[in-house]
Amino acid sequence: MLAFFVVVKLVSEIALLAMSGQWVLGLLAGSSREQNFFYKLLETTGKPAHLLGRVLCPASWTERSRDLVSFLAVALVWMGATVLKIHACLQIGIASCR
Repeated sequence: MLAFFVVVKLVSEIALLAMSGQWVLGLLAGSSREQNFFYKLLETTGKPAHLLGRVLCPASWTERSRDLVSFLAVALVWMGATVLKIHACLQIGIASCR
């Protein structure tokens, strides 16, 4: 069970870092961000998380709102996986979690 929590935490960390990096690179690149290779790479990496935001939000919401909801949803998944990992480590012993 611990391995499952570690994998969920890792996948959510990758998605969070990709979404954060895409946001920062979008700020730095400005209007030419759509031609930036690394922006497209981060967009592809974070696409499953963005699809989560599309599922959770109504169609009338803006794309910016959906991105925020998807970021917060992935952050909640990460926090939940972290809490469950800590709980599992406390049950089996801290030495076994290293």
